[in-house]
Amino acid sequence: MDQIKIGRFIAEQRKARQLTQRQLAGELDISDKTISKWETGGSLR
Repeated sequence: MDQIKIGRFIAEQRKARQLTQRQLAGELDISDKTISKWETGGSLR
């Protein structure tokens, strides 16, 4: 699975749970910028 597909999957799952990037980031104790990077195919590190 490439990073773009993983990012789309993360976004789909977040939206299915009706969460904003900020809400998901809060639950994971990371920044919303990290969520954005993940969802756009940026680094998953």
